[in-house]
Amino acid sequence: MYSAPPFDAELAAALAATGQDSIATGITRETIAAHREALLADVPSIEELSQDGAFEVEERTVPGPEAAPDISLLILRPTGWTGARPVVYHTHGGGLIMGNNRYAIAQVTQWALELGLVVVSVEYRLAPEHPYPAGLDDAYAGLLWTVRNAESIGGDPRRVLVAGGSAGGNLAAALALLARDRKEVELLAQVLIYPMLDDRNETVSAHQMTGRGAWDRVSNDTAWTAVLGSARGSDDVPAYASPARETDLAGLPPAFLEVGAAETFRDEVVAYAGRIWASGGEAELHVWPGAFHGFDVFAPHAAISQDACDARLRWLRRLLGE
Repeated sequence: MYSAPPFDAELAAALAATGQDSIATGITRETIAAHREALLADVPSIEELSQDGAFEVEERTVPGPEAAPDISLLILRPTGWTGARPVVYHTHGGGLIMGNNRYAIAQVTQWALELGLVVVSVEYRLAPEHPYPAGLDDAYAGLLWTVRNAESIGGDPRRVLVAGGSAGGNLAAALALLARDRKEVELLAQVLIYPMLDDRNETVSAHQMTGRGAWDRVSNDTAWTAVLGSARGSDDVPAYASPARETDLAGLPPAFLEVGAAETFRDEVVAYAGRIWASGGEAELHVWPGAFHGFDVFAPHAAISQDACDARLRWLRRLLGE
């Protein structure tokens, strides 16, 4: 039996106000469809994404991976900015089994408004219908298109960073590894917001948070099994699927990593940051006390959520020199 860290008081109150003890815990393969429907109920419409004209919004279909369907990119250009702007390539969360390219996009549109960034959010295929490497292949094809066509959408191809939360953090980390190894694109940075990094799902924090908070060990096991099938947890899982398995993290772009102290992914994220430093890389790590998974999306007005958003923005300002 593991004792779990307490939740931040504001976050605990927000959770209690829902009448539930937890969020997205205990997901099984049989309940994926219902959770997909519930998650998509709150994503913004295209009209809402424009924020009364603050963004020009475009949906564009571009070539997918070889012998695979085309993919959809959601492109948001902030109005009132001139010149080629940095680009945030966004990979959405949802455990690699849920979500679309509008889910939790407010995490990056805030940066875009403050710093004049172009946002490109990719729609990728989901497991279990499309197991690894389908989702990553889609994300990589969209990244290649984005870098090679950045100028056509008002972006600077030399200043493209990848960013994502949860499963989107998994894909962002994997894209950074692919970009390093394939040498087809050069990334400016990677922003990994409570990323889903390790299919083995056996850390202390994974056990501590079973049935508590948001996205517990049971849901995580379901998602990873949907993505990897019987290979999950074995020695046959590649690092591009589960970045925590990469032994050499040298040569990666600067990383911003954050995680809650009261969530499943805490220990794997802290370990990943440590291995970046051990490989001579650059990383900034934040562990938010009392925060459960997705806390800033669930309770955006909580003080700790505001602190997390401010920390991301400060890091980006330093990165971009703006």
